[in-house]
Amino acid sequence: MEEVEKFFRCPYCREKISMLLDLSVDGTQTYIEDCEVCCNPIQLVYEVAEGSLRYFHAEGG
Repeated sequence: MEEVEKFFRCPYCREKISMLLDLSVDGTQTYIEDCEVCCNPIQLVYEVAEGSLRYFHAEGG
């Protein structure tokens, strides 16, 4: 499994956090992960094409 660490700001507390994204499957992935700082749910949407991250978006759940 190929993973990449993605850094971004929490949409709730604005703290810089990171998530590990699985790049081994092409296509769009959507899931909810809690912020490691404020514990609010963040909806993550990202797209992988040919093993590369093509799109990433994080918003309040």
